[in-house]
This record gives sequence, structure tokens and C-alpha cells, in this order.
Amino acid sequence: MSQYSQDFSVGLDIGTTKIVAIVGRRNAVGKIEIMGVGRARSLGVHKGIVNNISQTIASITTAIRQAEASAGVQIKRVTVGIAGKHIRSLQHSDYIMRDNPEQFITDEDIDLLKDQVQKLVMLPGEQIIHVLSQEYKVDSQGEIQQPKGMHGKRLEANFHVVVGQMSSIRNIMRCVEEAGLELESLTLEPLASSEAVLTKEEKEAGVALVDIGGGTTDIAIFKDNIIRHTCVIPYGGGIITEDIKDGCSIIEKHAEQLKVKYASAVPEMENDNYFITIPGLSGRRDKEISFKNLSQIVNARIEEILEMVNSELRAYGAYEQRKKLIAGIVLAGGGSNLKNLNQLTNYITGMDSRVGVANEYIANDKSQILKSPEYATAIGLLMESLKIRERKKEVQLTQTQVESLNTKNQNNSENIDKENVTLEVDSATILREEEQKKSKTPGLAILKKIQEFFETPE
Repeated sequence: MSQYSQDFSVGLDIGTTKIVAIVGRRNAVGKIEIMGVGRARSLGVHKGIVNNISQTIASITTAIRQAEASAGVQIKRVTVGIAGKHIRSLQHSDYIMRDNPEQFITDEDIDLLKDQVQKLVMLPGEQIIHVLSQEYKVDSQGEIQQPKGMHGKRLEANFHVVVGQMSSIRNIMRCVEEAGLELESLTLEPLASSEAVLTKEEKEAGVALVDIGGGTTDIAIFKDNIIRHTCVIPYGGGIITEDIKDGCSIIEKHAEQLKVKYASAVPEMENDNYFITIPGLSGRRDKEISFKNLSQIVNARIEEILEMVNSELRAYGAYEQRKKLIAGIVLAGGGSNLKNLNQLTNYITGMDSRVGVANEYIANDKSQILKSPEYATAIGLLMESLKIRERKKEVQLTQTQVESLNTKNQNNSENIDKENVTLEVDSATILREEEQKKSKTPGLAILKKIQEFFETPE
């Protein structure tokens, strides 16, 4: 097993039903080459929140070991996703006054403004996770997406601030650290998923990502390439499984299999005469379940979740003309595999929808394993990790160039000083030699005086 190096990144998705670790690196043409994947059942997470530290550590360790074995590397640093019902977001505007408006705006000015927002006072027990800039304003000029390089005294911006419970964040960090890993970054899961499944054109036109996970449904809304709204609904595919389990009086394992293989989001599209047989427990009689009855159970819950999604879309103003989401909805997460979910989403929201997959950015997914939308978050976290590494390399390269330039200037300065000293020494030597010549030839001066005496007229 090779030593850890900067040549690869790792995304770690700590979900309610599964924990996935994906190892990858960027190839020569800019696409992502997957080196290895590890997956384990999530035993200590409920609705996106860690409720059993030891079980979560064990699940993380299992997924990481599988990923290490398949990739042939040693994993030390990971980018981790966070979700859960404790997540909330808010809008905030802030500004700074620049000391020298004649100098153009730099990354340092932008970072200073973001750091100021990071110091906002939150509710007791809350912590800021992300400060996402939306639109900037320089003096009187507004609607600026990138102020770098502009001149101005007052730099102002609107921010989308994502907040979470400090205890939940610390629990995730502790699980990662006790699994023997370093936390590279903590990223909101719908933001990670959006990087993996949304196109730039969709973000510009207006789109809502709806990531239906095991314990939560995460929403991220984009318009004009700007993040506009995020939220977490505390229901996901897990509660649908519970409904099937209770409604059909079967065990959870069989309920999950029925949901994945046979359930439909639209009961009217199922045939009344189709049945599935579930083996009886401990010698009991087998149980027959109608496809239509199964789909009716599923439909009741998925309709409830989609109505909550619709409420969030209304809260943002997605049905207003200027905020209209032209690209509609992109579904992701394991729950988006539910049969006929597209049709039900279109009916409830009145928007077009598609199921998002991340294989567009993957160079070597020949078996199409990663095409499933349930891997979208893990791939998005991997992409975020790659971006962090690339930014660090750019900073290191810039620092190296500055140090090299400083060293060159210092060497040039030393050379100039040496030349000046040499010139001073040479001029002093010439003067000294001339004086020595004069002192060595006194007879010439005497002869000149005698000549002048005889030439003088009487």
C-alpha cells in the first residue's frame, strides 16, 4: 500500500442508511478518475445526525478500509458532508470600508468581508458552516458577481449563510478524527450534490436540486449561477420503508427490497392483478402483497415530502416571473430511484424534472456503478476536495514565485553593491597610481621650471 500523497482526494458521505468513501484524482484532460470506492451500512446516524458515536466510527472505518483496498492507497484526509434537520440558512448583507480606494479590490478584501460575516452572533449552540457570497456592490454600482480588480471605497455583498448545531458538527468531527482521519473540509451535502449533477446552464436558468436521502431531503436552489436558497426536510426514503413495514406487516429488510424493486410513486399506473410473495417468518405462511397497495402506501408519504418541497419553492418565490426556475427540478439521492417519481414531481410542482447522475464528470465508470443518483453526494464531496487541493497548489505556486522574485531581487541588489564597491576601489587605485607616478619623476618638474626661466624676456 503506497504512502499518502497529494495526488488524490477523498469524499466521505456519512448518510443515514449508508456511508460511502470515494477516492479519485483529476486526469490530464480535467475529468475525474475514480481510484476506489468503499461502502458500509450506516448504523449510528438518524436523519442525518450522529446518535451513536462508536457505531458511526465503525461504519466509517469499514468504508475507508474498502476504499483503501480498492484504490491501493492510504487515506489520511477526507472532505465530509453534513446535513440533518438542525441545518438552517439565512440571508445577510454586510460591507467594509477600504483604506485605499485607489488600489484595486483583491482576494484579501473579499476574504476580510467574509471573515466579518463569520463573526455574526448566532443562536446559542449554533455555528456557521458556510458563508456563500451572492451579489456584490462597489460604491454605487450593484449586481456585481466578481468585484476583484475593481476600484472603490465601499465593498458590500449579500450572503447566504448556512448554520448548524454546534453539537452535531462536533460529533461528526469527532467520529472522523477517531477513525484515524483528518477533516479537510465540512460541506453542506446539497451543495456537494449540486456540484456533481447540475450543469452550469441549469444553474444560470434557475434550478432546484432535490436530494432524497435515507433520512432527509435536501434542497438547493440556484438562479443566475448564484445559490439562492438551501434547506433540509427531516424526511427521506427511510420513512417510506417504515411505512411499508408497518402497512404490510413485514420486516424492514423485506420492506426495503419491495420499495427498491417494485414500488411506484403513482398507484394508478400499477396493475391490480400483480402481486409479490414475501416468505413467511419461522415457518409461517407466505404473504402476498398487491403492487397497487404497495404503491398506495408509498404514494401517501412521497406526496407529503414533495408538498414540503413545494412549500420551500414557494417560500423562495420560484413561481414569480423574475425568480422562475426555467430548468425545473433535478432529483438526486437514493430516493430518486423510485419508479414514476418524475411524473409525480411534475404533477405536484408543475415543473419539469429529471434524475441527476454524476457520471458526466467521471472518466472511468465503465460498469456504470456510479451512475446511480445515490452516489451524487459522495462524488460531489470528492469534487470539492479536488478544488481545495487545487486552490492550495495555486497558493503555494504563487508563494514560491514571490519568494523566487524576492531572492532574485536580493541577488541583483547584492551584485549592484559589489559593482559599486569595485568601481570605488578602481577609482581610488587610479588616483593613487597617478600620485605615485608624480612622486617618482621629480626631475621633469625642475627641467620645466628652468625652461620657463630662460624663455622669460628680460
